[in-house]
This record gives sequence, C-alpha cells and structure tokens, in this order.
Amino acid sequence: MDIRLHNTLTREKQVFSPQNPQRVTMYVCGPTVYSYAHIGNARPPVAFDVLFRLLRARYGAENVVYAANITDVDDKIIAAAAETSVPIAEITAKFERIYKEDLAALGVMEPTFRPHATEHIDGMIEIIKTLVAKGHAYPGKDGVLFDVLSMADYGKLSGRNRDDMIAGARVEVDAGKKDPADFALWKAAKPGEPKEARWESPWGEGRPGWHIECSAMAKAVLGETIDIHAGGLDLIFPHHENEIAQSECAHGAPMARYWLHNGFLSMDSEKMSKSLGNVKLIHDLLKHYDGETMRFALLTGHYRQPLDWTEALLDQSKATLDRLYNALRRMKDVLADYVEAPNAVTAALCDDLNTPLALAELSALATEANKAEPEHWARIKGQILAAGRLLGILQRDPEEWARGDAGDAKRIDDLVSARVDARQSKNFAEADRIRKALAAEGVEIMDGPQGSTWRRV
Repeated sequence: MDIRLHNTLTREKQVFSPQNPQRVTMYVCGPTVYSYAHIGNARPPVAFDVLFRLLRARYGAENVVYAANITDVDDKIIAAAAETSVPIAEITAKFERIYKEDLAALGVMEPTFRPHATEHIDGMIEIIKTLVAKGHAYPGKDGVLFDVLSMADYGKLSGRNRDDMIAGARVEVDAGKKDPADFALWKAAKPGEPKEARWESPWGEGRPGWHIECSAMAKAVLGETIDIHAGGLDLIFPHHENEIAQSECAHGAPMARYWLHNGFLSMDSEKMSKSLGNVKLIHDLLKHYDGETMRFALLTGHYRQPLDWTEALLDQSKATLDRLYNALRRMKDVLADYVEAPNAVTAALCDDLNTPLALAELSALATEANKAEPEHWARIKGQILAAGRLLGILQRDPEEWARGDAGDAKRIDDLVSARVDARQSKNFAEADRIRKALAAEGVEIMDGPQGSTWRRV
C-alpha cells in the first residue's frame, strides 16, 4: 500500500515517492541546546520517529537516512554562558546529553546523523558566498542579509501575506536592510561576545544566522534536495520558509519534496508557554511517569492536530499500556511467530501517520488475544509485537512492565523481603499487614517453593 503524507508545501495529502528508494532522506529540525527540553519539544522527534520506523519497514533499514541536527551556537546559548559564567561548549554538551537521554526514555531511535552547527560553519559560509555572488544576498551593517525580493516565490510554504512576513521575521531591526523582511545569514560579532562564538569569514568575524545552519547541515549530510523535511508548526515561518529561500536560490533545486509539520501541545486546554509558566520539562515528567507512557500519550493524537497534555491523558495511556502488556504476559510462554504488523495497523500509519487509529487497531488485537484459544497465541503475539515495533512501544518484558519503575520496584522488593522475614520470625500479624498494604496498591504476592515474588494486577 502507498504511504500518503500531508505536504505543507502543496497543502494536500500526497503519495510518497522517494527520489531513490535505496536512499530515502529525511531531516527534522533539532534542539538549541542551552536548557532542558519541554514535552512540546518531544512531539516532533516522537511523531517523526514513527515515520522513520515506517520508512525503514517499507524500504529497508539500510536504505533510510535520517538527520536531526543540534544547534550549538545561538544567541540564547551565548546569553546562558554569560549568565552562568560556564563555557559554551560545557553548556551545549550537558544539555545535548540530557536531551538524548530524555528522548531515549521516550523510545526515540537515534537518527542516522546528528550534525552540529559548529561543525558546518565552512559549509554555511560557502552557501552565503554563493548567494551573494548570485545577487540573493548583500552585506549589511551588522553582517550579511538575504534579499527576499530577489526570490519571486518567497513565501510559498507559509502562504503568508507580506505584512505577516515582516511582523513574524525573527531578526533584529537593521537600518541597513533593503527590505524589512530581509533576514540574517551572517551576524557580525558584537563587543564582549566570547571567542568560541565567532568565526572568521569574508565579512569579518561573526557567526551564522539560525536559518542558514539547517540549510548547510541538510546539504552536507543528505544532499541538495531531500525527500522529507519535518518539524513543528511554529517552524513553517520564518525558519522553514527561509531555509527554502537560501537553499533553492543557492543550489537552483528544491530543498525538500515533502514538508511535514506537527501541531502544538496545550496544557490543560491552555497553550503551553514559558510566559504562562505551564511548561512541563521532559526531564521532570520522567521522574513521575514511565517514558513509554509519555510516548503513548503523544501518539494518541494525530501528529498534525493539537493535543491537550493532561494527567488524565497520561493515566489513560498507562491503563491502556497495562492492558496491552497484560495480554502479552498472558502469552509469555508462547514463542511469537515472526510476522509483519497487521494490515490495519500499517494502513493507518501509511495514511499520514494516523497513530490514533493504529493504536485502536492494536487495542483490538489485545482484545482478540484475551479471547483466543492458545493455538492462536503465537500469531497474535507476533502481530502485537510487530505493530508495537512500528509504533515504538511494547518492546519490554511484560513482567518488567508489570513491576513498574525501578525505584518503585525496589521499594516493593524491600517490603516483600520484610514480609518474608516477618513470616520466618512467626510475626504473622506484620506479614499480613504488609500483604494487605501491597494489595491495596494493586500488588499481588505469590508464595512458592522458590520464595516469594510479586506482580501488579
């Protein structure tokens, strides 16, 4: 069956057809590593991780090349270094490590490439030189600017009118601009900025603008024209619009053939924003919720639609995962048949990553498993696991899942050990108290010849 994706550029759902089935390319804009990422930042990597998995299943893992960048030079990073008196490299290394750990906890596969902006400065300078030579860019008083009027179809991705473009441009006011919508390609170094945030260029010391970074990194690791470029809805303008302008004017070819954008997260029906103080950090949420539960919650909404992030959503996601893992635990002694994901699950994902429908089909499999006779378990178990692989869930041992997170499992282990000691000391009242306390938490203790074990029920 065809994979169909909604292309922001054409404003319609299109059959996906890669330029080269032996080298399918995808680029997703990554983080600026100066602080902790919030749960809204996790939606693009989780959503497009499912696409990465689907493409690998369709074209072969070795034939899909996925890049997600790290922005490690930026005004915010420089400000964080100045505020904390910590070297830039130390700040970026710390928060990149934390970001990767957070995403790993959410079941996000590492991309094929993780290009860093600071590793591609020369490539950025070369693109800017080309743009200047072709008349698409010019030196200003504070660096080099892209001349938007030199591109006839500038604005084709966002479809914004000119007033909106000027109002939304993420650039400093510069009296040297030819046009208010022109944006920075190269920023001249400012007095007092650290040496590690400036590079030599034909236009003097400075650093790249935000947009040129992705143009250069995508070209370096994937090529001038890539199959899929993705990111959050907020990146359509100005970031992706400006990437298109730079890349296409420099190379004379489309930057990407399919543009995908995910919707925002809200917090209890209110837009998530730092100014409102309702931003939830991935790092903090992982102290209270399992990463797989958080991933499942993110997949319950279609990636293009808004999603309301609530405790109720997390609780329901946990309950559904419990049910799915319990179905697998019931079949734990059966060797799963090696099968592909059921057609219904694959069809849902091929239809513009319809993860809510795919999860519903997976839940139907769990219902079938709970009703089926044992002779059908091998097939059903194989289908559940294969569907889970596409979605990035259900790959853990069901018994491990039933025991909960490591910290809570140790607490319960200690209580079970205390109960064993109480029984050996013939303190049956204490042993019974512990058993009842654990039962109230939904923990069942099982006594046998080999000792006492437990499980959640």
